[in-house]
Amino acid sequence: MNEILVSEQASNARARRVAKAAGYEARKSRWRRDSLDNAGGFMMIDPETRFPVAGFNLDMDAQEVIEWCRAD
Repeated sequence: MNEILVSEQASNARARRVAKAAGYEARKSRWRRDSLDNAGGFMMIDPETRFPVAGFNLDMDAQEVIEWCRAD
């Protein structure tokens, strides 16, 4: 079970690093997880405007963040 947790933490950290390198902030929230407006995943934020640019319902997983940053 620890391997799964470490793997998830490592992929989340990697997603944040890739987002930062692409000029974005990957923000993850666990507040009210699994509600309609918060799926417990990532939201991409433009650090200059502080507005979300992807994952508006906190619905991106770490792999989607990495793919989105590479496509941008």
